[in-house]
Amino acid sequence: MAKPRFRMPTAYTILFLLLIAVAAATYLIPAGSYEYDASGVPLSGTYHTVASNPQGLGDVLLAAFEGFYSAVDVCVFILIVGGFLGVVMKTGAIDAGVSHIIRLLGGRESLLIPILMVLFGLGGTTYGMWEETMAFYPLLIPVFLAAGYDAVVGISVILLGAGAGVIASTVNPFATGIAAGFAGVSLGEGIFLRLLEWVVFEGAAIWYVSAYAARVKKDPSRSVVGVGGGRLTVEVGKEIPFTPRRKAVMAVFTLVFLIMIYAVIPFADMGLPLPTLGWWFPELSALFLVGGIVVGLMDRMGEENIASTFVSGCADLLGVALIIGISRGITVLMNNGHITDTVLYWGEQALKGAGPIAFVVLVFLLYLPLTVLIPSSSGLATLSIPILAPLGRFAGVGGDLVVTAFQSASGLVNLITPTAAVLMGALSLGRVSYDRWVKYVWKLVAYIFLLCLLFLAVGAAMG
Repeated sequence: MAKPRFRMPTAYTILFLLLIAVAAATYLIPAGSYEYDASGVPLSGTYHTVASNPQGLGDVLLAAFEGFYSAVDVCVFILIVGGFLGVVMKTGAIDAGVSHIIRLLGGRESLLIPILMVLFGLGGTTYGMWEETMAFYPLLIPVFLAAGYDAVVGISVILLGAGAGVIASTVNPFATGIAAGFAGVSLGEGIFLRLLEWVVFEGAAIWYVSAYAARVKKDPSRSVVGVGGGRLTVEVGKEIPFTPRRKAVMAVFTLVFLIMIYAVIPFADMGLPLPTLGWWFPELSALFLVGGIVVGLMDRMGEENIASTFVSGCADLLGVALIIGISRGITVLMNNGHITDTVLYWGEQALKGAGPIAFVVLVFLLYLPLTVLIPSSSGLATLSIPILAPLGRFAGVGGDLVVTAFQSASGLVNLITPTAAVLMGALSLGRVSYDRWVKYVWKLVAYIFLLCLLFLAVGAAMG
């Protein structure tokens, strides 16, 4: 009798197991805390032990819900995007548009990979495009499935394209900007090294995805999930008329995404003379809500039909919203168990007395586990940079290099850690299991890991 094959648990189970592991750690790791200034920044040298507060099973269950509350803005955004896409899909404009694009490309679909990855990479390096990518997966995965690739290619174009840009953030105000402020350096310091990183990392990611896509196109059996893997498919064998009304719907559809991209870019922080809207998830949710209503009216749907279709679309992405909320529960448990500062303190102690190259390499290595536990780049920067940047000065390492080590590690880990809500949400949308993703992406992560060490070591040696 054949033994049953091991099946990777779902994203929900993986995250709950991580919650249990973190709760168990609160029984083993001493509780401690730094003193904080009025703006919530920890003060170096003020760490002290506090009364322990180990987290039990009840706390694990509550943490999942508290994480959802803390991430309610992005969760609602995901649901509204689902409703918007549901209405657009009902019009048939997506299927017709994708079929039209595939016919126009005429076998040159591979060109989409570098073009789109460079665009997402520019978004990642300039304004930290990451959570916003969630809106693109339901749109682009069908395009690559229709072109004969698998869901992994569609996910990779967005996730690895933007991710490579985030790793080498140049003027990203949400990671580099916050970290630079706490390190006492300008956003422009160290930008040449980060620009060079962006070219190398983005090029490596494009090469990696293109090579995999070519193998899958030539031999579908080499796909890690199987061609057509994923629930989003498009039939291109039959002619789907791209009528004037559908073209108008696609124009509105495209306009909504362009407005979203423009509205979140902090032009003022980047020194550009363009109006900064400063929109975030509440405003973006309203944008997609209005977009869904406009598309429904353009397609002459009735009020009841628009409402039911929108709600149905929201339901399609409910699982993704839950994954994002549960993943936030890990940080909730660490904070409630008073172990976040202890982990940071251990890192502070390990870095004392190191030389420039050893220091910057150790900072990078320290941020790898820290990012697993605290996936938020802005939150991690706020907690850690005020502690580590002053230590760097004693080691002869500038604050700009500490910032580069932080953002490189943070961006790299979020390509593979199950605590990264965007990653788990993207895999859920593409119906790709976590173990299949790891099997596919680990080599690229290893390449970029080694390249990061090389760039940081050279930067420290030249400093």
